[in-house]
Amino acid sequence: MSARLPVPENAPVLEAKSLTRHYAVARGWMKPKATLRALDGVSFELQAARTLAVVGESGCGKSTLARQLTFIETPTSGELIVCGTNLTRAGARERRTARPLVQMVFQNPYASLNPRKKIGAILDEPLRINTALSSAERAVMVRAMLARVGLRDDSIDRYPHMFSGGQRQRVAIARALILQPRVIVADEPVSALDVSIQAQVLNLLMDLRDATGVAFVFISHNLSVVRHIADDVLVMYLGRTVEQGGKARIFDTPAHPYTRALLAATPILDAPARREKIVLRGELPSPLHPPAGCAFHLRCPHAQERCVKEQPVLRVVMDRQVACHRAEELMQGCGNPIW
Repeated sequence: MSARLPVPENAPVLEAKSLTRHYAVARGWMKPKATLRALDGVSFELQAARTLAVVGESGCGKSTLARQLTFIETPTSGELIVCGTNLTRAGARERRTARPLVQMVFQNPYASLNPRKKIGAILDEPLRINTALSSAERAVMVRAMLARVGLRDDSIDRYPHMFSGGQRQRVAIARALILQPRVIVADEPVSALDVSIQAQVLNLLMDLRDATGVAFVFISHNLSVVRHIADDVLVMYLGRTVEQGGKARIFDTPAHPYTRALLAATPILDAPARREKIVLRGELPSPLHPPAGCAFHLRCPHAQERCVKEQPVLRVVMDRQVACHRAEELMQGCGNPIW
């Protein structure tokens, strides 16, 4: 099997420190390239058997963060530490050792599997490349992994097009788990599935987390799904973290106006539990030309002059981190926000 890097007790299996990803974007003939700040200093720690949900509007940097965490792209700056190894400073050998420890489940189960390969070959490939196991040993592991994700033994000889969307996503989860990773980055893993299938896949992920101790970075725009699966929540806006903390804190007493707006837009069947509707002005600003001060001030109903001029930094407010100048004022009164 792939190397299992030792992790000290209670140490995070994944740690991001001020991760930044900027892209140079052409602006036309004879003009200098502009800088697109897709990710602008995101930090967090993730413990084993925990799920961190990353939420925010489309374009806020969620998928860019996923590409950094899975080494698909190299961060422009910042540090990424996996099982104690700082990969932004590591050599090629250390990166090869750490790469199997962080795996990914993609959003679209119809596009993430090779249509020309049988399921057995798809699951065997990571083992063949990353381990010294014999063919017989790999076959045993493939069959055991299929059983673990709830697929029959005869799935080995079938092609992806012969499965439903939910079954294909189970195959993708099995492929991610086959190397026994410490972290799985799941980028909108249920958004392409029927609602009736989403709960099955979410429950499977939670069962696998409890059984194996794998940690999840769960990227989603669906806060109902996040509330079901997450332990901690990180709210992003225009490439930066605006609020971060335990699920109960974020959902019960949101401290940032943007978090409040996201939660207010989530459909809730229970009428007494519904929040007052908040209508945000305008659209998400362009990361090519982010506004001065707080990036959210153009849409925030509580913005003041300080918000226009000064960029807020993350600080601790009521057992969570929040980047808002008025967080204490808006949260006054025994933790009940005065929205």
